[in-house]
Parts: sequence; C-alpha cells; structure tokens
Amino acid sequence: MDSEAKFSQKANSSFTMDDFAKALERHDYQFQKGQVVHGKVFQLDSDGAYVDIGGKSSAFIPRDEASLRAVTNLSEVLPLNESLEFLIIRDQDAEGQVTLSRRQLEIKHIWERLAQMQENSQTTQVRVINLNKGGVTVDVQGLRGFIPRSHLVERDHLEGLKGQSLTAGFLEVNRSNNKLILSQRIATQSASFSILEVGQLVEGKVTGIKPFGVFVDLDGTSALLHIKQVSQKFIDNLEKVFKVSQPLKAVIIDLDQGKGRVALSTRVLENFPGEMLENMDEVMASAQARAERARNKLSE
Repeated sequence: MDSEAKFSQKANSSFTMDDFAKALERHDYQFQKGQVVHGKVFQLDSDGAYVDIGGKSSAFIPRDEASLRAVTNLSEVLPLNESLEFLIIRDQDAEGQVTLSRRQLEIKHIWERLAQMQENSQTTQVRVINLNKGGVTVDVQGLRGFIPRSHLVERDHLEGLKGQSLTAGFLEVNRSNNKLILSQRIATQSASFSILEVGQLVEGKVTGIKPFGVFVDLDGTSALLHIKQVSQKFIDNLEKVFKVSQPLKAVIIDLDQGKGRVALSTRVLENFPGEMLENMDEVMASAQARAERARNKLSE
C-alpha cells in the first residue's frame, strides 16, 4: 500500500473515530422513546418548533405533531417559554436531537381516560362520521371508534345518523390493537335503568312473544313479562292474549342492572283471577290506581 493510500485510510479512520466520539458526547441517555418529558419552546419555524428539555441538545417537535386538532397558528398550541409536557416519539439522531409530540401525548391521555370510563360504566358523546353495512364509524374525543349495527337504536335507518351526536357506552377499549368499539344500546339501557325502580308502573311496547313470556321494550330497555306474571289464571298460549307492537302497562317486580334484566307483572294489577284475559282494556285504563294499590300491598 503506498503512503498516500495509508494516509487516506488513516484520515478516514481518524475522522470516523472523532465523529463517533462527538456523537457519544452529544448523546443523552436520560431521554428515550416513549418517555414523557417537560420542556419549553424557545423557537418556532414553519416546520415545527425547537424545545429545551434540559438535555445536551435541543429537541424538535414537527408541526403535524403539535396537536390532535388541525393547527393554523403554531404559537397558539406551542406558546414560547411555557412549561409543557411532551412525548418522545423518536430517539436521538446523530446530532443528539430527539423528536417530540404533543399530539400523541393527547392520544395517550384519551385512551387512558376512555379505559377509565369503561371501567366505571360511564357513557360519552360521539359524532357519527361515516356508515357501512356493519354499523357506523364515530369520532370519540378525537379518536375513531365504531358502533356495530346491532348496538344502534336506529339500526334500520343508518343514513339518517351521519353527522348526528349519540350517547354511547363502551364495549372494547384496546389501545394495543387500536380497537374502540362502542354501543348506543348500552347507554340507553344505562340511562333507562337509572330511572327504573321495583314497584313502578311502566309503559312499553310488546316486541316478541315466546312460549315462556312476552318481551316488552321500555324506551330501549328490554323487559320480560313471564307467562306466570300475566294473570292469576292459567294461560296456555300467549299469542292469543298479546300482539307484537301493542302498548302495554305493567309493574316492575325485579331489576338486575348487571345482567340487564327487568321483570314485569300485570298479574298484580288484576281485581280478580283472569281479568287480564277477559278485559285487558279495563285493566290498562285504570292501571295507575291499580299499581298504587299493588304497591301499598307490597309495602304492608
């Protein structure tokens, strides 16, 4: 190898080692991806902002990571010299600079808040963005969620839901696979349950007739009128007594919100065994007074 080649190799080697040493010097091991740090914005430019997070080098937050909402003026969401929280989304580059995000920190906080709401059986307001055969996509505090068709109250008229605001409960909140599944029916049931009590006279519509009883819809909450609670007299066929969609008044005799169960009785409204079968209209017309009497009997 001639002397020129040796010199060139040495020069390259020396440069690499120096560069490596400088990079090590600039590298700040206290800052890692996924970490939440405090810092102050000290300079804004068209692409983003430079932030002092107390490291050897300044950090950078790109414009599209400044906020979850669309930003027209960076200084509104990144005020100068104000202590703010940031999430480190990219480890240090060769210059020792880390990349920050406020947008992904907001998303992290929203997921945590929604998980807590699910745990507490709380509901939230969502806005319908789009629809497909399976249900509707919704905006949930800035995140995208989904309500399956079977969990919508208006499941047969999806077109009218676009742009609407709905109250929904949570079926699944899973950040690791980005799954946010909600239910309008859970929220409706939850709201209905809060105003229901044993001994209360309620009015609903018959939605189904089975050999063992009649299902009644109470403003989104499904209740059951068992065959033994219809009348004091034996009934062999409920389809001879009720029709689907007919209005019905009944007294709540049992409530179990955990299982979503409401048990009804019209039997307690009868003045004599079989009155529900012989003269249902009369029982329904004076149901309020009969329910009061039944409640007084229960409390005796």
